Amino acid sequence: MPVIKILPHPEYAPQGAQIEAPAGTSICEALLDNNIAIEHACDLSCACTTCHVVVREGFASLNELEEEEEDLLDRAWGLEPNSRLSCQAILAQKDVTIEIPKYTINHAKEKH
Repeated sequence: MPVIKILPHPEYAPQGAQIEAPAGTSICEALLDNNIAIEHACDLSCACTTCHVVVREGFASLNELEEEEEDLLDRAWGLEPNSRLSCQAILAQKDVTIEIPKYTINHAKEKH
């Protein structure tokens, strides 16, 4: 079963984490199933950027980006060449290492 290594993030995984998830699972579903409460404002429907992650290792093993995801990623905070929306990034048989960006663009959650 593929392993997702999550680099330390102050809110979601202060010590970092390592979880297993079956191939065919999205990274977002795997995180949520393992009590890593990554934001997902659009309920995994590829309509926002709150579940944006940067894939540090294993990027090529994930499914290809669709145009809809590419268009949304253009609006993500901290976009990098190996950025994905975790709701659209489907695990294959390889392990991946991800980093959850420090910020998201989610106006509903901002503290005023």
